[in-house]
Amino acid sequence: MVSARRGLVVARAARAIAGWTAAAIGLWFLSVAIGALVPANRDWREPATGITIFVESNGVHTGFVVPMRAAGVDWSELVRPDDLGDQRYYGTHLLFGWGNRDVYLNVPQWRDLTPAIAAGAVFGGDGGLVHVDHLYRPQATPHRRAITVTPAQYRRLAAFIRSSFVLDEDGKAQPIRGHGYGPADSFYEGVGGYTLANSCNEWTGAGLRRTGIRTGSWTPFEDGVMRWLPPAPNGDGIAP
Repeated sequence: MVSARRGLVVARAARAIAGWTAAAIGLWFLSVAIGALVPANRDWREPATGITIFVESNGVHTGFVVPMRAAGVDWSELVRPDDLGDQRYYGTHLLFGWGNRDVYLNVPQWRDLTPAIAAGAVFGGDGGLVHVDHLYRPQATPHRRAITVTPAQYRRLAAFIRSSFVLDEDGKAQPIRGHGYGPADSFYEGVGGYTLANSCNEWTGAGLRRTGIRTGSWTPFEDGVMRWLPPAPNGDGIAP
């Protein structure tokens, strides 16, 4: 009898835990949906003239593409040619992304993602890295949305990006030697800890919010960022 009662108690506890877990997951996704659909900087309008930047997505991860020099910001002082495996790839523009250290360094392709690395990225708060790709005169595409910003807005965005780097006593970024996906990119020590709530896409969203550009109020996933950007050349996206 005691054993049966104990089993009943355990079963009820398991059902309660499962119920609370399902409710928490449901609340999480509801919060994500609300964050993606309720915009910050609702009244933002793109200026007629200014500096062209891009927000780029690979379908999962988003980041900023900015010119090497504009509005008094010179990225060559932070990201140097000798940080690259091949200096010939030093670009006219830079693609900045922030993300999970373990994923960036140990998952060159999605098929290399293991359950342990994925769990660490979601729950572990592993340290962040800044990933920088060098591009040459990039153009707008459906996955690379162009935005015009004022010089003042661009300087705010640049300050946000710069604040994501760990800098040495001379104000230089700290490259992680021997890592990169190819000759035109490099990794740098980054500020902050990565979780599913504080993701690469939320980093992009935070930069847009700081700059004053309309985007989702909370953007842990790619859609919360890209859906608010000006239409791509093929017309997808939400017009400002």
